Amino acid sequence: MKNKLLIANRGEIAVRIIRAAKELGIETVAVYSKADEDSLHVKLADQAVCIGENLASDSYLNMNRVLSAAISTGCNAIHPGYGFLSEKHEFVEMVESCQIKFVGPTSKSIKLIGDKSSARTIAKQNHIPIVEGSDGLVPTVEDGLIVAKKIGYPVMIKATSGGGGRGISIVGSDEEFKSAFSRTSLEALSNFGDGALYIEKFIESPRHIEIQIIGDSLGNYVHLFERDCSMQRRNQKMIEEAPSSVLNDILRRKMGLAALKLAKSIEYVNAGTVEFLVDRKQNFYFIEMNTRIQVEHPVTEMITGVDIVKEQLRIAYGKALSFKQRDVKIKGHAIECRINAENPMKNFIPTPGNIKNVIFPGGMGIRIDTHIYPGYDVPPFYDSMLAKLVVYAPTRLEAIKKMRVALEQFVIEGIETNIEYQYLIMYNPEFIKGVYDTGFIQRFNRLVEENKNE
Repeated sequence: MKNKLLIANRGEIAVRIIRAAKELGIETVAVYSKADEDSLHVKLADQAVCIGENLASDSYLNMNRVLSAAISTGCNAIHPGYGFLSEKHEFVEMVESCQIKFVGPTSKSIKLIGDKSSARTIAKQNHIPIVEGSDGLVPTVEDGLIVAKKIGYPVMIKATSGGGGRGISIVGSDEEFKSAFSRTSLEALSNFGDGALYIEKFIESPRHIEIQIIGDSLGNYVHLFERDCSMQRRNQKMIEEAPSSVLNDILRRKMGLAALKLAKSIEYVNAGTVEFLVDRKQNFYFIEMNTRIQVEHPVTEMITGVDIVKEQLRIAYGKALSFKQRDVKIKGHAIECRINAENPMKNFIPTPGNIKNVIFPGGMGIRIDTHIYPGYDVPPFYDSMLAKLVVYAPTRLEAIKKMRVALEQFVIEGIETNIEYQYLIMYNPEFIKGVYDTGFIQRFNRLVEENKNE
């Protein structure tokens, strides 16, 4: 039987997956909401099925409709992309029960490691360093206050099912804790359908470093080194780069081995990302594992030459990894800027609307993953990301210079974007030296505001 893949996503990642599948000779089926009927992934797929109204809850998050689309079109695999149903173990259980391949880990693995509180326990059992915090979930504000006092403020109140920067509150006192606890739980319940919380010590000025791992069903595991994702706004990543400028070879090796140890301990299959915080003394702490492809996977592809999405598809269809650990080397430097429809100076408020015209940059070492085109209407219902602009060069400084030119030549007319804001960051001395941390954007915003008022 010929392989046929349903892509349970939208936007640039749906386009990315369709292209990889076509290169492997796999037929593709897109799903879309009514708001996305003119989206590029709908036009590029071999077949497309409308699965509902504009809201994600009525379309991309509707498990029955997505699965029905796969069954009715004769698909034998589903790629979830990122977000939406990608880490929903209940959906993966439904897919497995229908004898359809899920391009990702098993429902059992997702259940084990996707729950952030449970993941901390697994990491601890495997002697992987974790940030000090609660032993499991914290059911009441009173229980949470006991933990916070024990480990000391500031602490983070985190949703066990959270992700994408949502479901996190940083508090510095008992009063703030009492106020934030129920608010965070409600936010988590609203976004993830689960209001359960746990507590972690807040590490000041850390680097956010993640390790890309990939494993097959034959027991082969490889890590693809690290990505530095410390450049974040509102706990959401904005600029990513690989390799990290703060890791030396010894620390890189230790973190890679720790990530593989965690993956092997739960017999993890397919691509995944193990996320860590690294403090100023080069100590690293496990924070969570994302059981899916990441938005920022292209920077890893650029420095290793591995097509991660193709590997995901091969593994899902029962093939072995096409390379060994010894085959993978870091070569050069890659930076990714997420181009969003948003106004950075108005707290990154989304700015949907009609794109009148778009001019993409190009040249050697420039990659653009996107779904936009002239005349495209950016809907207000989903994430504001329009494109991922990725540059690759022999050194970090050359990559920064290449990104400056690429941003200069990237024109989107009709809506506001963060292109100019990202361009300014590429000239910031802190960023150029590579000495920034997760608090950079907050400081940078103040700097831009001060200059504006002068």
